[in-house]
Amino acid sequence: MNEPKKLYRTENGAAMLAGVCGGVAEYFNLDPSLVRLVWAALCCLWGTGIVLYLVAALILPKKSQVYPGY
Repeated sequence: MNEPKKLYRTENGAAMLAGVCGGVAEYFNLDPSLVRLVWAALCCLWGTGIVLYLVAALILPKKSQVYPGY
């Protein structure tokens, strides 16, 4: 039986800052650059993107914590 998907922050090569956009991109099977562009637009237009990013960076575990074999 397949294990359910889990949301996490990426580490190493895919992470630009805290790895939140990379983790969201992997969860939804999207290009990380596209997620970063959307997140940047949220930051510029309403400012909520900054708060959401900081909250996600604090709450989401790293990939190595979710999947210890990585």
